[in-house]
Amino acid sequence: MTLHPAQPGAAALCGLGSLEEKLRDSSGSELLLDILHKTVKHPLCVKHPPSVKYVRAFLSELIRKLEAVHAEPVDELYEALAEVLMAPEATRCHRSYLLPSGDSITLSESTAIVSHGTTGLVTWNAGLYLAEWAIENMAVFTSRTVLELGSGAGLTGLAICKTCHPRAYVFSDCHSRVLEQLQENILLNGFSLEPGVTPPAQHCPGHGACNAESLTVTVTQLDWDEVTGPQLAAFQPDVIIAADVLYSPEIILSLVGALQRLSTCHKDQRTPDIYVAFTIRNPETCQLFITELGQAGIQWEAMPRHDQKVFPYEEHSETTILKLTLEAFRASD
Repeated sequence: MTLHPAQPGAAALCGLGSLEEKLRDSSGSELLLDILHKTVKHPLCVKHPPSVKYVRAFLSELIRKLEAVHAEPVDELYEALAEVLMAPEATRCHRSYLLPSGDSITLSESTAIVSHGTTGLVTWNAGLYLAEWAIENMAVFTSRTVLELGSGAGLTGLAICKTCHPRAYVFSDCHSRVLEQLQENILLNGFSLEPGVTPPAQHCPGHGACNAESLTVTVTQLDWDEVTGPQLAAFQPDVIIAADVLYSPEIILSLVGALQRLSTCHKDQRTPDIYVAFTIRNPETCQLFITELGQAGIQWEAMPRHDQKVFPYEEHSETTILKLTLEAFRASD
């Protein structure tokens, strides 16, 4: 069940479209109270409040559905709306997700899509999609070292850390504000990190700490234009992932260039498994990525769609995962 974003309490709601029928066929007050306490009044949401604007819209829609079937008013529902109507809108909010394991993830995010000159302060569809795929394909990550490029708010990595049991996980990004928020979210979810961010393109064990299950979690700053192949190889990644990072031609060239430099460091050893998830918003941008991969000698294959639906996102948008194979791997395998 997802407490937030687009569909809080999805398991309880079963879609707002069918809610009116359920209200007619059952005790409206009991059903709405159940929804209320599984969403905005859930302990996670009380402790880490979602966006005021979002909660206001959600509660207003519940009340509209209630009034549409002429059911008895639910005082607690109106009281909750009154509280949020008086609350000021903040620039930051929380999104909380319940995982199939029963564990949860809570993220602190910006309420704006673009903030501090970056889009990395919010979670995007491909990150949710890749997290779902990882949960269904745990063996890809179990007991392995994972390097994530462009971690953003941290949803994908936190889901992998909490469900897939990697040996070590390296979160990375290039924007200083994103790295600050990323560290906050890692700490918020119960993982240990020493203060500060590792210097650009350096993997410093002193900045990571192990949790009770001996998972080493590290945050590092990586600029894809500046990082060298040996610096990437120094992380000793078994798996490299990236989600929703193909949003401009410049970024695509930087990513492919970094991966190409990495391939030169694996002439006599197996290269990492690489998975890149992205939403196809612009076919030309997608085609540029495929073209650049070919010119760099990087093979790719599309991964089959997974079955498990854990997180809410726009299903009508086309999201895919490509598995990349570096040239060095084909030469030495």
